[in-house]
Amino acid sequence: MKTTFRNGISRRSLLKTTATAALFGAIKTAFPSGAFAAGAGPEVTGVKLGYIALTDSAALIIAKEKGFFEKHGLPDVEVAKQASWGATRDNLVLGGAANGIDGAHILSPLPYLMHTGKVTQNNVPVPMAILARLNCDSQAISVAKEYADTGVQLDASKLKAAFEKKKADGGEVKVAMTFPGGTHDLWIRYWLAAGGIDPDKDVSTIVVPPPQMVANMKVGNMDCFCVGEPWNEQLVNQGIGFTAASTGELWKGHPEKALGARADWVEKNPNAAKALMMAVMEAQQWCESMDNKEELATIVGKRQWFNVPTKDIIGRLKGDINYGNGRVVTGTDLYMKFWANGASYPFKSHDTWFMAENIRWGKLAPDTDIKALVDQVNREDIWRAAAADLGVAASDIPASTSRGKETFFDGKVFDPENPSAYLDSLSIKAAS
Repeated sequence: MKTTFRNGISRRSLLKTTATAALFGAIKTAFPSGAFAAGAGPEVTGVKLGYIALTDSAALIIAKEKGFFEKHGLPDVEVAKQASWGATRDNLVLGGAANGIDGAHILSPLPYLMHTGKVTQNNVPVPMAILARLNCDSQAISVAKEYADTGVQLDASKLKAAFEKKKADGGEVKVAMTFPGGTHDLWIRYWLAAGGIDPDKDVSTIVVPPPQMVANMKVGNMDCFCVGEPWNEQLVNQGIGFTAASTGELWKGHPEKALGARADWVEKNPNAAKALMMAVMEAQQWCESMDNKEELATIVGKRQWFNVPTKDIIGRLKGDINYGNGRVVTGTDLYMKFWANGASYPFKSHDTWFMAENIRWGKLAPDTDIKALVDQVNREDIWRAAAADLGVAASDIPASTSRGKETFFDGKVFDPENPSAYLDSLSIKAAS
């Protein structure tokens, strides 16, 4: 697939600096044998995994609580809470052998940003692998109560005049997300830009860890934010703000978190990586069942995991949404998907969109070879190997690594075979 970006540069190497040699040298070291190799059993009995208190980490928690890790030969898996996505990154850089972590519940673009050295100290690449998608849908964009009378929902343009007035009066409009270039950053940027609000010029974007979103809005530190559940539902339950839109309304069935791991750990422990995947996939199937939602909410809400009341978790797990602005809907299809309709499969087309959006906002260079980058990080081969050993039904194994064209709420269409055309169709982009 050939792609030519706005400046007319066709795909070349990923980076045209000395970092290129370092990156591809590290990739060769990390994956000397190339494709996933099968073997007898796990090389190790455990792995150190990180998670953040978000409902989409549930598969890791359930795999631990329900004994799925142990069932698949990994009785010593650690699932450790991380304070922020920055902490997740830093602990992955360290690695499990240096008191960090080997893998994590992670923002889908973050392994790519680490792999290219874009978000690591001294821009040193840390080869990474994406093993699975942990969920689809069920993030949300929340807005402070003071903007309720604007009637803002999917159409962010209804905030434009209010934001302009606040700035004219000497105030600062703050929009919070959880990590630059991460999924929440991309969702809220897309939503604002679709409404004619430039996220780089018209507002100030700030980084706030997911569990701190509600407290920060309570004291007036932000005007709106994007984060995963249960924090949007908790915000509504506490009467502090409201949900303008669930992210599934922006892009129905969109990919969200991933199971990421250090590439060197995967290469050193290919059978353990497959066993890890089998445990997580089994947990995802358990989480998907509506019959298990109450128990799921109770388990993840425990003090040692989220320390959040079940009432702040359960509604949106089932697709029941109190938006907090007088709008209440029940039985929607906006609930979090863990397994159904390929939710677990790491589609390369989805990762291609994440990379295109990071080019849009200046996190990656315009001449980034998206296909080469996705092929290096996305390990769909391990997912398929795990699915085969787990006995996953053929109907649950996608025939293709691409979902094809995706259509967004504003009518924009993303073709993974031609990301440059998508980028050219967008009116608001990062300053060049």
